[in-house]
Amino acid sequence: MTRQPALFLGHGSPMNAIEDNAWRKGWTRAGEVLPRPRAILIISAHWETRGLAVTAGAAPETIHDFFGFPQALFDVRYPAPGDPALARRVAEVLSPDPVALDTARGFDHGVWSVLAPMYPKADVPIVQLSIDRTRPDQWHYEAGRRLSVLRDEGVMIVGSGDIVHNLRDVNFRSGVTPEWSPRFNETAKRLISAGDHQPLIDHAGLGADAAMSINSAEHYLPLLYVLGAAGADETPGFFNDDVFAGISMTSVVFGAAAPTL
Repeated sequence: MTRQPALFLGHGSPMNAIEDNAWRKGWTRAGEVLPRPRAILIISAHWETRGLAVTAGAAPETIHDFFGFPQALFDVRYPAPGDPALARRVAEVLSPDPVALDTARGFDHGVWSVLAPMYPKADVPIVQLSIDRTRPDQWHYEAGRRLSVLRDEGVMIVGSGDIVHNLRDVNFRSGVTPEWSPRFNETAKRLISAGDHQPLIDHAGLGADAAMSINSAEHYLPLLYVLGAAGADETPGFFNDDVFAGISMTSVVFGAAAPTL
């Protein structure tokens, strides 16, 4: 079985799921050129828990976990199947850390906004792993390393968030991107390219740019899973490499060539 890639997708606004823009086209192209997985394990910024959980239902619902957007976005449904067997396998791989099998949880917009463009037929089974916020950053990286065995079992590992995500400390009306935003994005890319992951795990040591860019960290932590799941011999590729205001759309792929438009 072909070893599946691990990729981090900068997802930005939920509107990217329905707008015709370059980022959505990048995700669509990724679905066209990357090896087709038998299933996907995704870690999204939008499922934070105390204790680990994984979706274990056969037909998870589409969650619209936002407000103030057009009705067209609330009308989106992404009926991809779940994979209860994979959910149990994830729990096995992460043992002895306990993982709750959540049969009621659906897929939040961090899942469907990026996977719908990649797999519009909704025919690839998906399992979502929560982000346990009681765990230190090193644990999330090591969890990705443990989960990497799934890549050899036909499972694509996806992190969905943003390297830079700070909506509080920018002025969107001005259209001005603060200097710390692209500057930290470039720092992260440099460290990822060099395979130097420890500074990204211990990001407090990267200074004020990191503190502003990572902010509350829920959008950053999915990156650590993907870095952990990457092989030491795998060269990262970047696509959708764009920064605006307090958001980075930069996406990273390990184990395959980065898609190009």
